[in-house]
Amino acid sequence: MRMATSMVRLVNQVAERARSVEVLWRAGLVPLPRVDVIVGSLLATRRFGPLAGAVRIAARRDPRAVAIVDERGPLTFAELESRSNALARAWSQRGVRPGSAIAALCRDHRWLVLTMLAAGKLGAPLLLLNTGFAKPQLTDVAAREKVTVLVYDEEFSDVLSGITGVDRFLAWADTDTSGTPTLGEVIATADDTAMPVPAKPGGLILLTSGTTGTPKGAPRPKISALDSAQFLDRIPLRVGEATFLGAPLFHGTGISQFILSLALGCKVLLRRRFDPEATLRGIAEHRCTALVLVPTMLRRIIDLAPEVIGRYDTSSLRIIFVAGSALSPEVGNRATEIFGDVIHNLYGSTEVAVATVATPQDWRRAPGTVGRPPVGCRVALYDDSGRRITRPYVTGRVFVGSGLAFEGYTDGRHKEVIDGLLSSGDVGHFDADGLLFIDGRDDEMIVSGGENVYPVEVENLLVEHPDVVEAAVVGVEDEEFGQRLKAYVVPAAGARLDAEGVREHVRRNLARYKVPRDVEFLPELPRNATGKVLRDKLP
Repeated sequence: MRMATSMVRLVNQVAERARSVEVLWRAGLVPLPRVDVIVGSLLATRRFGPLAGAVRIAARRDPRAVAIVDERGPLTFAELESRSNALARAWSQRGVRPGSAIAALCRDHRWLVLTMLAAGKLGAPLLLLNTGFAKPQLTDVAAREKVTVLVYDEEFSDVLSGITGVDRFLAWADTDTSGTPTLGEVIATADDTAMPVPAKPGGLILLTSGTTGTPKGAPRPKISALDSAQFLDRIPLRVGEATFLGAPLFHGTGISQFILSLALGCKVLLRRRFDPEATLRGIAEHRCTALVLVPTMLRRIIDLAPEVIGRYDTSSLRIIFVAGSALSPEVGNRATEIFGDVIHNLYGSTEVAVATVATPQDWRRAPGTVGRPPVGCRVALYDDSGRRITRPYVTGRVFVGSGLAFEGYTDGRHKEVIDGLLSSGDVGHFDADGLLFIDGRDDEMIVSGGENVYPVEVENLLVEHPDVVEAAVVGVEDEEFGQRLKAYVVPAAGARLDAEGVREHVRRNLARYKVPRDVEFLPELPRNATGKVLRDKLP
């Protein structure tokens, strides 16, 4: 019996790998029957890690092609290769060794990209710091991860002043550098010949959001080229196109699509700060086929006046890739009306990476869905006792299996595992067609009068009101019901909506126990860099 089970597992794995290769071939990443190119791509990724491997693959395909465009202009794949070689060699001469931890606190630009590439060529783990973190968080993380080299933009000098005992380098600098060497200076004076292949790639360390304290480190020491199929199976990126990257590179959404776009030889537009109209201008100028955003960025774009949106030809867009936080049906539907059937809604996390993707067809059928698992991923729901839930419309805890999932936090802790699947920390349900919906965070459930309420359902309803821009719902203590719902609402300009109007809107559409007893109006909701509401910062 055990042998039969093992054979079935082996057959499934072979079939999954074959399907992954087919997905990569369809995208143009695997030029069958060129076995030499396939093997070369696999080796480059294994030797240098995901990003440095991706650039090497693309440079081999066309070294003169433009790789990135930032505020300083374009850089080709050949220029990325040579300049990152110089930086890696300079750091090596300064004592950086395989395993030395390098940290970067930068906006999205060429110097951050070169830092990531150089770290990969040295076999040094790279810690991507969040530009929204406070000084104590950054200080604690740097100490825990034993950072030896710190790369940062000049604007972050103050919040990094608590970090000591590190070798510092300035990335983006607009004024006097006060004696701190810049990456540009280091690269200009270094030998740009290739470094020896490291014994193993250093990998990337992504950080959790840090909404409940010191952010945890989630390392990604390696990535198989075949695992790219988890994105490409349901997101039709293709070789040689152009991607506008709005999501920050320090977040899983941004870095995953950046790596994949470069591996495909795509031109990637980077900007230090997100601007909705400048984004449309960049799409039109460079004929971008993909736009990578977090939901709050998409909302800022569609909230532009129609005449502003109409100034720019965005007909080249085939993909608006959204991830990082929940995409409300209202925002996704409005974006579909403006840009057509291009919404690709990814659900994942720092820990599990990819879980599911909703295609435009999925979204049309069921607005709000996060879709289905792509090739190489599995998703299952379990109740609080660890029993599998298979019936539709029954909410359970979400567990994910993915070749890109992490193997534990850098402090030794791990997420709960059932049947080889990793907890995402969320709860959700499948509909009758097998499409997944996320109902909220497991720890955000509100119990009011014995009834379970997940805030996202009420929040999604509230933002459908024409006088509401955004909303957040939390539970507050109540002597009679244990908890009661409180809604924080950002009203639209000129709106006359009052608290009773908010309650009446919910009362007409949802069960009585889901009506917020308290309503508070705010000019905006506190959010982190990826658009997640900081509920502990609500007044």
